Amino acid sequence: MMKFKPNQTRTYDGEGFKKRAACLCFKNEREDEVLLVSSSRHPDQWIVPGGGMEPEEEPCGAAVREVYEEAGVRGTLGRLLGVFENQDSKHRTYVYVLTVTETLEDWEDSVNIGRKRKWFKIDEAIRVLQCHKPVHADYLRKLKANCSPSNGNTPETVTPDDNAPHRVQR
Repeated sequence: MMKFKPNQTRTYDGEGFKKRAACLCFKNEREDEVLLVSSSRHPDQWIVPGGGMEPEEEPCGAAVREVYEEAGVRGTLGRLLGVFENQDSKHRTYVYVLTVTETLEDWEDSVNIGRKRKWFKIDEAIRVLQCHKPVHADYLRKLKANCSPSNGNTPETVTPDDNAPHRVQR
């Protein structure tokens, strides 16, 4: 299913969840510093770069496109961290790990809407995200809990309840 919005087509899966993709962008393979971007709706708040998938777009391609548009970075796409479900907003987000190899001086969202980006240590990023984007904080909590990289062949759905992540195998 698809819905049209000015300059955007929203795609939905068979269960009515909006299909989204995002990347946790890291400075290096140690995965100890993550890049967050300012929210377009609330510029004083930080978020994980990501957004809706376009028709016929694969989750990994959408994730790479979104971080290029929102954060102005390119890099090496790594593992699928998981598929995170937000029941409140009916979003299902594929979250990947990306190691940044190129940072653009000016990028689409910095020029068009004044979006900012900033590197955070993992624990600091969790604190910053917890207030207004607890599902984004869950991405980083899962990363910390799963220190061993997986090959991404067994995505998990994480449904936050009372701000505590619950993992359910799909």
